[in-house]
Amino acid sequence: MKAAVIEKQGGIENIVYRDFPDPKIAPGDLLIRVKACGLNYFDIFVRRGMPGLPVPMPWISGGDVAGEVAAVGADVSGWKVGDRCLVDPLTNEGMMGETVQGGMAELCRVPHDYVIALDPRLTFEEAATIPANYGTTYRMLFTNGDLQPNDLVLVLGASGGVGTAAVQVVKAHGGRVIACAGTDEKCARLQELGADYTINYSTHDFSREAWRISGKQGVDICVNFTGGDTWNPSIRTLKQHGKLLTCGATAGFDASTDIRYVWQREIRICGSNGYTKEDVTQGMVEIAEGRVKKPPFRAFPLCKLGEAEAIMEARDFFGKIVMIP
Repeated sequence: MKAAVIEKQGGIENIVYRDFPDPKIAPGDLLIRVKACGLNYFDIFVRRGMPGLPVPMPWISGGDVAGEVAAVGADVSGWKVGDRCLVDPLTNEGMMGETVQGGMAELCRVPHDYVIALDPRLTFEEAATIPANYGTTYRMLFTNGDLQPNDLVLVLGASGGVGTAAVQVVKAHGGRVIACAGTDEKCARLQELGADYTINYSTHDFSREAWRISGKQGVDICVNFTGGDTWNPSIRTLKQHGKLLTCGATAGFDASTDIRYVWQREIRICGSNGYTKEDVTQGMVEIAEGRVKKPPFRAFPLCKLGEAEAIMEARDFFGKIVMIP
């Protein structure tokens, strides 16, 4: 098969599109012919190298796989060759693309319990925007955030994959959204997705603006997966008993915390590290039914993975990037 292979950790020049051995499936596996694979920031972390997470080289990243069943393991029932499917990448063997070889290839191997029948109303490209972004969003907002109708939710980094998912899911479930992005163009597109308010954080202090928009009461929930110098300002946006939700730190993990706000406002800081197959399935169903708008994405051929990762690193995109083998 052809694959976008990380030959060694470092820069994008280490991604080589080449022949790679086909995966060998066990009795409980499905072999998936990849039709589309969503790009996530963790793919960049895998390529760069992460402390405490050694990855054997050469390696194939990619977890958000949509495709067709190409072969069925001997112990698997209920699936046949040609069935359309979506993959829950957080398998019992580890995260696909991080600790298990991933889907930036023509074929990938997946334990059958982590494969979902793809709703016929969705294309492969649309489906590949769902697993990590919407799974994470449902876990953050509902399992950990206890989102309620009419909650005011501030979303940082709202123009990316998790950000656009959060904006749309909050709106679908009766909440109000303040969406933050780095350009006026992205803010305008977020309004088109349903954001009630937008803040261009490159020209405005998002913390002050959110405080003003909330009538100086604070927001109920702040979604912050950027970290870095946005962390303390995010804490200041919260109302009494507000919740700060995080699932990453794309702008830096070693952030300072002004704990005066934590105790004075009795806020809760909730981390999310993963999701369930049910979270992914809920995202797929709500998008297919039209409750949540179909996610915006930009598609690239798989042989251009390095170019796509460079665009993601520069934050020069909106929504999701999807790779097509």
